[in-house]
Amino acid sequence: MFLCSALNKVIIFSAPSGSGKTTVVNHLLKTIPELGFSVSATTRKPRENEVDGREYHFLEVADFENKIENGAFLEHEEVYKGIFYGTLNSEIERLWSEGKTVVFDVDVVGGLNIKKKFGEQALSVFLRPPSIDILMERLRKRSTEVEHQLQMRIEKAQFELQFEQQYDKVLINDKLEDTLLKAEEIVRNFIAS
Repeated sequence: MFLCSALNKVIIFSAPSGSGKTTVVNHLLKTIPELGFSVSATTRKPRENEVDGREYHFLEVADFENKIENGAFLEHEEVYKGIFYGTLNSEIERLWSEGKTVVFDVDVVGGLNIKKKFGEQALSVFLRPPSIDILMERLRKRSTEVEHQLQMRIEKAQFELQFEQQYDKVLINDKLEDTLLKAEEIVRNFIAS
């Protein structure tokens, strides 16, 4: 495990799939140099243009399970049947050694687990879509899933929305420009505190 000092902070962005959290996190990483991105590990297959070690550490299920057994994860979850996601301790150590505030782009349950581990050293932000209908429209435009996968994501989103009040901040991603500005303000205030 790693040493956690008062100077080491983490920021957690969670949202139902398709809510825009990756867009928000990428914007923050470009505009706030004190931030460093924690690359999650997953057993899902890479999408087009995704690079191992950049968007995710893409692992085989057996390798992922071996890392679980060896305590390599801060948190992990089987998000969908046979599809695991997790946060490697080595990612946090790497970013803290560079003097960065760690930014996580994780699912809702993973975000709550990270918040529990870091307490006041963590800022948790829940990014929500304006409505489930708009979320469904965004997911369809992405064209990354077939219909039954879309339905699974919507069911999971409805479940995840129940947890938004457990987060420190809730941002409704209605107008992207406004959401980006508000996210910057929230993050800058937390880093400065």
